[in-house]
Amino acid sequence: MLTLYINGMMCANCSNKFEEKASALEGVEEIAVNYASAKVNVKIRPNYKENEVVSKLKDLCSKIEPKASLEYKPQAPLELTNINDLNNKEKEVVHNHNEGHSHSHDHTEIHNLNEKWSILKYHSKQLKTILSAIIILLLGVIYEGDPIIKFMIFLTAYLIVGKDILLASARNIARGEVFDENFLMSIATLGAFAIGEYPEGVAVMLFFNIGEMFQDMAVQKSRKSIRELMDIRPDYANIKTESSILKVSPADVKIGDIIVVKPGEKVPLDGVLIKGRGQVDTSNLTGEPVPRIVKEDDIILSGYINKETTLEIKVTKEFKDSTVTKILEMVENASVKKAPTEKFITKFSRYYTPAVVIFAAGLALIPPLFLGYEFEMWIYRALVFLVVSCPCALVVSIPLGFFGGIGSASKHGILVKGGNYLEGLKNSDIVVFDKTGTLTKGKFEVQEIVTVSNLSKDELLEYAAYAEKSSNHPIANSILKAYPHEIDFKKIGYHHEVAGHGIKAEIDGKEVLAGNAKLMKANNIEYKIQSNNKTVVHIAIDGEYKGYISIFDKLKDDAKEAVTRLRQAGVKSIGMLTGDIDQTAQEIKNELGMDFVRSELLPDQKVYELEKIMDEYKGKGKVLFVGDGINDAPVLARADIGVAMGGLGSDAAIEAADVVIMTDEPSKISEAMKIAKLTNKIVWQNIYFSLGVKALVLVLGAFGLANMWGAVFADVGVSLIAVLNAIRVIKS
Repeated sequence: MLTLYINGMMCANCSNKFEEKASALEGVEEIAVNYASAKVNVKIRPNYKENEVVSKLKDLCSKIEPKASLEYKPQAPLELTNINDLNNKEKEVVHNHNEGHSHSHDHTEIHNLNEKWSILKYHSKQLKTILSAIIILLLGVIYEGDPIIKFMIFLTAYLIVGKDILLASARNIARGEVFDENFLMSIATLGAFAIGEYPEGVAVMLFFNIGEMFQDMAVQKSRKSIRELMDIRPDYANIKTESSILKVSPADVKIGDIIVVKPGEKVPLDGVLIKGRGQVDTSNLTGEPVPRIVKEDDIILSGYINKETTLEIKVTKEFKDSTVTKILEMVENASVKKAPTEKFITKFSRYYTPAVVIFAAGLALIPPLFLGYEFEMWIYRALVFLVVSCPCALVVSIPLGFFGGIGSASKHGILVKGGNYLEGLKNSDIVVFDKTGTLTKGKFEVQEIVTVSNLSKDELLEYAAYAEKSSNHPIANSILKAYPHEIDFKKIGYHHEVAGHGIKAEIDGKEVLAGNAKLMKANNIEYKIQSNNKTVVHIAIDGEYKGYISIFDKLKDDAKEAVTRLRQAGVKSIGMLTGDIDQTAQEIKNELGMDFVRSELLPDQKVYELEKIMDEYKGKGKVLFVGDGINDAPVLARADIGVAMGGLGSDAAIEAADVVIMTDEPSKISEAMKIAKLTNKIVWQNIYFSLGVKALVLVLGAFGLANMWGAVFADVGVSLIAVLNAIRVIKS
């Protein structure tokens, strides 16, 4: 998948046209144009040359919008650094970092500089054109001589400020693309000249250009804000070799390589810290401003910023699978999954503009032809209609609003995979939690060992550890952590994991069962001991019950706060689905103040129970499920909105979820809802405001109570205000 950058395309409608036509180009398998971030992600079909397809895309972009251009930056060359110079380089990096300057520029930074220069040159030229037109327009207003000369002065001012729009309109008409803002503005202003309203024709074109310039600036500001939110991609990695540090692209680093991260640098790939200790800034991923202390054997995620000493990290994931890459893919591809509101506006704009143009034509012709009114008056009113009819305010501000909401959520450590899920969060009235790793820390500890035979506690623990050795379940890990000796694999015969029940294994020639009460019951193992309401692992050897191990898993620090905040956010019902025993589940339900709980569930039963809850609350709101483990992936996929705990959660859960909480804090769910509600509020403010002002001016124009000046405000003025309003989401 290639990423291209769009320079100078400020028209959202043009972006939609470009995506539609580009998808039909030979060699393009898939393309997504992200207007909000000015990026184009394109997948090229096999056996097609990359440069040829990119060339076609560049040509198409220029045809649709002459001011726009596509840019593609290849990777930078590799660099070698002598390992003996590492300390000197480290000092240099710290100095540069403290001075506030980066020691290198990644491709996005280079693109940003190029785009800023391009936009600056364009607006400088546009400003000169506007000032020239204003001066000539004032001369025309002041001049009282020959009418032909007066007309020529106004025509000169008109051509200076409107030639680009007239040419663009002509080009689009030649390609069969009629109903765009260039065409509407051209017809309206030429019509004004045709009926002798020269000053107004020039003024409308003039103020349209002024409004467009300010709108472009506002859009550029919002894009810059979005880029700043997502400026987390590292541009290189330092691979450690025997004699040197090799600076390479992160994509060239392999699992098992050792990378060096100096102070001030971003961690390029996920890994385990093998040398060094210090503070890292995790705010890029979690939104938390407080630095985190890391030490040897700690997991380090790409996107962290090293604050203090040099760190050596053993890479555990390739760049394409690293946290920072997944975050950027989720956010950048989020615009493809449009919210229902976005889809409605896109569809609405297709019919709205032609309908208004047809109505304007009727307004210009029907009263004079059939009612005997003057042509000039009704043509003028029709021209007002044409100016108002452009839906730019909606087409521009709504995608910016949703993308800004997604960007704002990412700043707080919440990844939302699309505008549709952001809108779904707002409508989530029923929240269902998994327990282990979601509401609890998922870090089990052995609390108590109870035997009912001649086995000692140490012997019971040994049998449990050998049985659990091949399992990756958190409970198994806690037992292995409590067992102080090495496992002798020669003692283990067969090993079978029974989903939702436990382990059946052969240890030293004996059949060992280690699991929950269901496993005991399925194998007809009787026991009289009533265990406490903690999680327990029952142990049976050769069909005889030997005792149990009690496991303790603490609630997360913000679990209760999460439920309280959800209540405050207006959530109607909060519950829990868990595979744990009913006693434990009920205790947690009561402690957190939940409404319902379903316990002792197998993974497939969780899906069944969630579907029952969805049927029960059908028509009362969307059901949101929060989970973290691989067994939660089916439930996350089935829920209206699936939320995964991303920091410790499994890859399967993160892939299946619609929203990912990078900090593993359930309290962030209410924060995500808050952002979703603010985004939705601002989007609908823009819709009501845009359509309301346009409707008012259309009605006033039809009765001759609004002129073209008001129509220009209803077009570009409203667009500018709507874009500025959308920026509020990004800053939230």
